[in-house]
Amino acid sequence: MQEAGDIMVGLFHALEDYIKPGITTWDVDHFAYEFIIAHDATPGELNFEGYKYSTCVSVNDMICHGCPSKDILVKDGDLLKVDTVINYHGYLSDSCHAFVAGTPSPEVKKLMDVTLKALYLGIDQAVVGNRIGDIGWAIQNYAENEMGYGVVREYIGHGIGPTMHEKPDVPHYGEAGHGTRLKAGMTITIEPMVNIGDWRSGETADDGWTVRTLDGSLSCQYEHTLVVTDDGPKILSSYDHDFDAKYLWNK
Repeated sequence: MQEAGDIMVGLFHALEDYIKPGITTWDVDHFAYEFIIAHDATPGELNFEGYKYSTCVSVNDMICHGCPSKDILVKDGDLLKVDTVINYHGYLSDSCHAFVAGTPSPEVKKLMDVTLKALYLGIDQAVVGNRIGDIGWAIQNYAENEMGYGVVREYIGHGIGPTMHEKPDVPHYGEAGHGTRLKAGMTITIEPMVNIGDWRSGETADDGWTVRTLDGSLSCQYEHTLVVTDDGPKILSSYDHDFDAKYLWNK
């Protein structure tokens, strides 16, 4: 799983340079596919439950599951959330990273900062003996109660390993002290989706996948795959090894 995570991080660093105004979200997906294949891995999302792409590329008010398209032209200041799964010889890493094409507005930059902090507040609760509700409460309390944003309820994190959606489910809201107790060796994703406005999502688009905010407000997402250990949570999809120094597994 760590090797899968390393490929994921390499892809995100490459996308940091690749994403710019004038490309399409289909270009992003094609770039990701070629990168993953070149690194002796396969895109875990491709053909998963009928999904036709290697990534989800969700732009601005898209919460998640954005289907790449040649018709979606990336503009200056657009907020892109690229979510993908790397399958490396049967082991999976699932992560989402947020990018801005060109120059971010102060509103977008703040949303990204809040979402990333919410993710790490959740990760800090992923310790042996805590419960799933501790993760959700830490995220919800910060994003909603302190910052006044909305935390999406319909889409949540999950257990992960050789297959997707292993138990336990990992909501990004909840009540501290409730839910499944965390044990050493559990591998999970934490992936808060935070909206500037209403936390609710609208109906799924005609493509059967894309989900937007109910009120048209901006949405951001960050996600890590991590393992619960006796030495605290260890991130398997670290984008910044200096920032994540205390969270690194066998680094």
